[in-house]
Amino acid sequence: MINFRYHVVSLTAVFLALAIGLVVGTAALNGPLSDALKNQVGSLTKQTQTYRDRITQLETETGKQEQFTQQAAPLMLNGKLAARRVLVVSTSQTAGSVAKVVDYLKMAGATVTGQVEVQDRFFDPASNSNLLDVSNGAVPPGLTGIPLNSNGVETASYLLAAGLVQHNPPLTTDAVRTVVTAFKEGNFIVPTGDLTVPAEAVAVVVGEPYADSAGDAKNNNVLTMAEWFSKAGPTVVATSGAGGTGNVIGAVRGDPKLSKTIATVDNVTTPDGQVCVPLALAEFLGTTKPGHYGVAGGSTAMLPKPPKTTPS
Repeated sequence: MINFRYHVVSLTAVFLALAIGLVVGTAALNGPLSDALKNQVGSLTKQTQTYRDRITQLETETGKQEQFTQQAAPLMLNGKLAARRVLVVSTSQTAGSVAKVVDYLKMAGATVTGQVEVQDRFFDPASNSNLLDVSNGAVPPGLTGIPLNSNGVETASYLLAAGLVQHNPPLTTDAVRTVVTAFKEGNFIVPTGDLTVPAEAVAVVVGEPYADSAGDAKNNNVLTMAEWFSKAGPTVVATSGAGGTGNVIGAVRGDPKLSKTIATVDNVTTPDGQVCVPLALAEFLGTTKPGHYGVAGGSTAMLPKPPKTTPS
């Protein structure tokens, strides 16, 4: 029978073994193993500091590059869009990039006819019926070419493009105001500016692709909107990146037809991309050929090439 004394002896033996193990382990660590560990720690510490220094250097270089672009912008943009009228269309969550693009458009000499921020519900398939109702109620008398289907985004985009970009025959001022007011009151757009002077070119600034359960449909609707504006006038679509599911620039560049009718800039969240938007528009207006610029797949260069000059 196992008694209390047996338990005491067993526990004593266990603690004695632990004590011996600690002594032996400490002695081992105080020898060559300890030195090796200390050397490894020292090496890792130095390597980590090297990486930190490199990161700091890259951040500094990036900041300097952005400063260079901002300081060089007046020289690059001077007169590129003189006497041109440009409409700025954007999706939500792009206010910072939009503000910079507007600044650089004006720096290039463009008249920004207004801004239209298209709300998320405009692209939501759940809003299709409501969007169609608003569109049908805002159609100006005599306007032809309206898409004859049940796609609210197509109909609404056509109406906005017809009213805000030069159209033949031109819409009256009252008709344009009716269209803008209808979509504003329907909470589909947030307009800024007068918008009654028709633009001749369009800059579309798009945010990150939708990733919710209706994301595919919403992203397709963003592309549809951009396509209808491109049918009204030279259009540059600008966003961040060109890869990933639902990216509008990836869709444009991957489509043989759209890539020949819509210009793209894939780094609009950076000063380089923001400056490129007016340059891409100027090139498109001057050559009627859209370019694809930025740093992602499908881009041909960071910026458009300067136009060739004929020696006098």
